[in-house]
Amino acid sequence: MPARHWCRRRPFGTNLRLWGGFVLRVGARTVYFAGDSGYDPVIFPTISQRCGAPDLALLPIGAYEPRWFMAPHHMNPAEAVQVHCDVGAGLSLAMHWGTFQLTDEGREEPVQALEAARRAAGVAEGAFRVPLQGESVDF
Repeated sequence: MPARHWCRRRPFGTNLRLWGGFVLRVGARTVYFAGDSGYDPVIFPTISQRCGAPDLALLPIGAYEPRWFMAPHHMNPAEAVQVHCDVGAGLSLAMHWGTFQLTDEGREEPVQALEAARRAAGVAEGAFRVPLQGESVDF
């Protein structure tokens, strides 16, 4: 699946590698893994058009500040909620936050911002969750 990110794996190799997510079908269930991406209002609505609404979406919520620099490459929690809505996910789980201090937001800020964005968008409490480390999730 498409994503919006950049790549530089060697000094003169800027954007010579693709960055993306994927959709996995397991029996009757569909899982969407967004990978690492900035928000794009064209890319994300087309995913459910191409593959159907996923039962589970794994969406990044961290490494997004400062916005002037990170917005093209990493979505913030409010944009992750928008992706949840764009793809029509039954359940979304937050990822890509809290392991390393990569950018300017506080360690717990993505979780707090996700909760506020979820409420502001009218997304049900259990529809976009932040699992505990090592937690198993049934969907």
